[in-house]
Amino acid sequence: MNTEEIIALDKEYVMQTYGRQPLALKEGKGAVVWDVEGRPYIDCVAGIAVNNVGHAHPNVAEAISKQAHKLIHTSNIYYTEEQVRLAELLVKVSPHQKAFFCNSGAEANEGAIKLARKYTGKGEIIAMENSFHGRTITTITATGQHKYKKNFGPLTPGFKHVPYGDVEAVREAITHKTAAVLVEPIQGEGGIIIPPEGYLEELKKVCHENDVLLIFDEVQTGFGRTGEMFASQTFKVAPDITTLAKAIAGGFPMGAVLASEEVGNAFEPGDHAATFGGGPLACAAALASIQTIQDEGLLAQSRSRGECFKTQLKDLFQEYGMVEDVRGRGMMLGMEMGMPCASMVDEMRQQGVLVNCTAGNVLRFVPPLVITTEQINEVTDSLDEVLRRNSD
Repeated sequence: MNTEEIIALDKEYVMQTYGRQPLALKEGKGAVVWDVEGRPYIDCVAGIAVNNVGHAHPNVAEAISKQAHKLIHTSNIYYTEEQVRLAELLVKVSPHQKAFFCNSGAEANEGAIKLARKYTGKGEIIAMENSFHGRTITTITATGQHKYKKNFGPLTPGFKHVPYGDVEAVREAITHKTAAVLVEPIQGEGGIIIPPEGYLEELKKVCHENDVLLIFDEVQTGFGRTGEMFASQTFKVAPDITTLAKAIAGGFPMGAVLASEEVGNAFEPGDHAATFGGGPLACAAALASIQTIQDEGLLAQSRSRGECFKTQLKDLFQEYGMVEDVRGRGMMLGMEMGMPCASMVDEMRQQGVLVNCTAGNVLRFVPPLVITTEQINEVTDSLDEVLRRNSD
């Protein structure tokens, strides 16, 4: 089928919940994808920070294929080697000691909220304005952006929001009912917002002083995106609970909740579950993806090539007055425009580069960590042309 035929079938049979680009993808390799007509695109979206090891990485593909020929699914009432091996690996690369497996970032955040409430015996969660934590009723309640909540009330009780970056606002919001503070180390959907210097460290201190848990939502920042395996390591702050998804399994759907031993042990049999959580196929994919990040030096590559990318974006910031800011860490970068930038996404696509617009006026660049310097140059050359055209 060609693109027009695919789009027509989508409109006829699929619930229209996505604002899609007029593009039907068929194949990918590394940081490049091809549409059904065979046109190539440098992918700076990466499934929204999912394909960190690149598209169709042979290690991940082989692991999935091999596991699919052995055991695809079994209930969590039984043990599997793949699940316990992945839990062990996640503990080794994180500041935590216990893992729970699920299927998505929203599920991971739901699980973290339940765990915090079970452990503390309290119900209130403090989250941040401009945040994003998922699309379930509870996670849109936790999300600090009204547009995601509209028409979906009544919402889950027990949440309050304070400005991101304001420790004193958190301190004032804490009560005897507060179970946890939920925060993204870097706000992704909110526009690649970097925390103020010392903010996360002070947040941890305030939580500790008030016997409140600190939850890091690392669904978007995890697995090398910021230059370390987790943003908590980038900022040198260890939370009590971390939520994961997106890049955990190299593109295969999966999520996880990590916690300290004491907090993780609060969950008992029957407290929480996920039918497909930690299935052998997903775990095999995750093991291959994480080991590839380690074996191929993708953390260092995220830092070095991310800095190269950021420098080139800053050069464009200096050249074009419509660019108001360039910010980010590693391969999680944003260019804030002084205008809505959805049309620029279209123009970049027409030049063979995929980016997306978040927060209305921020071009977000979250390419696979395997993107080459040559491909980065192509991206910024295309962006230069688009900015020049829009500045005339």
